[in-house]
Amino acid sequence: YSKASARPKPSLPIVRVRVVVGCCHAPQLFSCSLPSTIRRLLHSLRHMDVLCVPCLSDNYGWLVHCRATGCTASVDTPDAGPLAAALDTKGWRLTHILNTHHHHDHVGGNEALVRKYGCRVVGFGKDAARIPGITDFVHEGDEVAVGNLKAAVIETPGHTTGHIVYHFPADKALFSGDTLFSMGCGRLFEGTPAMMHASLAKLKALPQETQVYCAHEYTAANARFAATVDPGNPALAARIEEVQALRAAGEATIPTTIGGELQTNPFLRWDDTGVQAAVGLEGGDAVSVFAKVRALKDSF
Repeated sequence: YSKASARPKPSLPIVRVRVVVGCCHAPQLFSCSLPSTIRRLLHSLRHMDVLCVPCLSDNYGWLVHCRATGCTASVDTPDAGPLAAALDTKGWRLTHILNTHHHHDHVGGNEALVRKYGCRVVGFGKDAARIPGITDFVHEGDEVAVGNLKAAVIETPGHTTGHIVYHFPADKALFSGDTLFSMGCGRLFEGTPAMMHASLAKLKALPQETQVYCAHEYTAANARFAATVDPGNPALAARIEEVQALRAAGEATIPTTIGGELQTNPFLRWDDTGVQAAVGLEGGDAVSVFAKVRALKDSF
């Protein structure tokens, strides 16, 4: 991937430039605490630790920590309070915010966290006017560095026209925002079915072992719908049982994997004959099948 970085002032025209997003020094963290169960939400990958921070009613904030350098990014900022508490509990310093899109439950904590930590804010350059505090403007194929961690930026319009996701190939991790959920995808508020299909096709092509960290705990509801359009799928049935057990225990159902989603997510299974038959489009083209599945979910 190419690299890109920018530090233009928001009032200047947006230009595509080389991104070198390094560490910055943060002031003193908040002095608040989280319950001890937060430890169960930590995932250790090859070079990074990923901490799941439940926010609002069903959002997940993701703190991405570079073990080698101590740099830490928050992928979206649903609520500054729980994120700051998690940072304080772990003793991590916030150096970056990586925004996926402009919706308030993804950028609502930007300004408070920037004031507290002086961190940089990375977002889609063409949507900069809707990203509070943006300092670094990125586009398709650009690379963002969080310490030694490198993320490729992938444009995924559909849920919004300015949605992007962050793929860390060395750690096989994808932060998919509201584009791809476990057994679901984002509602099309601004984009078209063709746009979202193309976006999901990019993610579908990632290595199957890629861990998917999405932004909402929608899995149980998505599973109920998926069963109606893919009823003969044994992998889906097994995943539904797993999700029911996790939710009964109060556990997160995320992360999932690209491979798991290929087997169970009807929004990625537009070429599956069973899904096509279930929605009345046997032999239909991919976009039409996807659009029908999305329309059925919207009214489910």
